[in-house]
Amino acid sequence: MTTRTETDWQAWQESWDRQQEWYMPDREERFRIMLDMVEALLGPRPRVLDLACGTGSITARLLARFPEATSTGVDLDPALLAIAEGTFAGDDRVTFVTADLKDPDWPTTLPYDSYDAVLTATALHWLHSEPLAALYGQVAELVRDGGVFMNADHMIDETTPRINAAERAQRHARMDQAKADGALDWAEWWQVAAQDPVLAGPTARRFEIYGEHADGEMPSPAWHARVLREKGFGEARPVWCSPSDTLLLAVK
Repeated sequence: MTTRTETDWQAWQESWDRQQEWYMPDREERFRIMLDMVEALLGPRPRVLDLACGTGSITARLLARFPEATSTGVDLDPALLAIAEGTFAGDDRVTFVTADLKDPDWPTTLPYDSYDAVLTATALHWLHSEPLAALYGQVAELVRDGGVFMNADHMIDETTPRINAAERAQRHARMDQAKADGALDWAEWWQVAAQDPVLAGPTARRFEIYGEHADGEMPSPAWHARVLREKGFGEARPVWCSPSDTLLLAVK
């Protein structure tokens, strides 16, 4: 049986990346633009909050590009946090916090009162609009003046149904081909995790917390930009988009 110290955490990170790329083949491009904007607005040594951090995908890319940056990762998922903590064990630039973003007191669990940047990707669509708007208000309080918030996620413009349907059909056809070539989807990835001696327990706990699938919403980029301005950001707009996803940048 493998132990936590013997587990190949990098292999788990790569496996997670491949599973996510099945849904989002342009995933690395959005990360690149995210870090481009961090550098443009904040320089190479930012203090970052990796919001709903999962396995620490943003943190890994942040530190690879900016070795003097620091990151606080916050999430509730015990399995993904186990991978994150294993990956960054011994790196004093990184701290992880277990917290529920629906709990109004979650910011009190963080090690700092303010951050240069709050970054998140493919996570907040699990929330409905009302709790997401409340979360944006909390994020605005955590970002220092001149700091930034970026959210890369599914953001659907319901005013373009024909465009949406055509994009979705093409994307799913490509996903079906990738699946036929051996790609793991979300459910299959979690089945593998549940069979791992180290991750089996945390995986069981994460399904006790979340169930099989959360029922969130995917409002338009215009909605996100408007709400972020209402919650205290001075500017907000997309800085990258694909036909289905957007990287929304807000500056305090």
